[in-house]
Amino acid sequence: MSAALSVQNLNVVYDHFYALKDVTVDIETGESFGLVGESGSGKSTLLRAVAGLAPVSQGTIRIHGDPLEGSRRTKAFYRRVQMVFQDPYGSLHPRQTIDRLLLEPLAIHGIGDTENRIARALDEVGLGNGFRFRYPHQLSGGQRQRVAIARALIVEPTILLLDEPTSALDASVQAEVLNLLEQIRRDRKLTYIMVSHDLGVITHMCDRLAVMRNGAVVERLTASALAHSEVHEDYTRNLMLASKGFVKSPALA
Repeated sequence: MSAALSVQNLNVVYDHFYALKDVTVDIETGESFGLVGESGSGKSTLLRAVAGLAPVSQGTIRIHGDPLEGSRRTKAFYRRVQMVFQDPYGSLHPRQTIDRLLLEPLAIHGIGDTENRIARALDEVGLGNGFRFRYPHQLSGGQRQRVAIARALIVEPTILLLDEPTSALDASVQAEVLNLLEQIRRDRKLTYIMVSHDLGVITHMCDRLAVMRNGAVVERLTASALAHSEVHEDYTRNLMLASKGFVKSPALA
């Protein structure tokens, strides 16, 4: 059985600067896989390369065994793979109602039964029909991110790319959104690739992870090994020390 996402020897280059250098990762179907590292390590660039938002200069990307060509992505790709961005304030069109925001991907992909699908999508993320005709500025940050998640899910993808999905939210809201994402993954049997600077989040949400530095993978390990400080690289140990409260978190015991 082929991996849900397979990245082999991937390079992304901007004006002779290697944002990604020979990156190889394989994520199994139904797995939640984490990418961690400091700012500029390449973790978000990897998600963007998969989504067709960063230029691939060398290497291969396969979705369920099917190779992707260059940076161009088809409608069929976006039926299988969707991305949730970090900033819920910037990822939703401010002049469109929530109803219109959710209708647009259905229209693009020619998916019918729109009334039921929109109602079901809002219900799945804990909002309900009362939010359909509101505008993004009338929602809290957590509610906006729930809408962004609903928009990604409404075309029924099998893979979600999650780029720091809670880092722009208040701490009190972060846990709610993370628990929602975990419940959705179990219910839909989705595959997640999650970027986060918070090792506690990654350990809670992911089965395995890759540690990135300067565009390259420097360590691969399980979430359990990370939680028990069973790491090999000094860089990973320094990330653990820099991740506030990581060592003391009771959730990781």
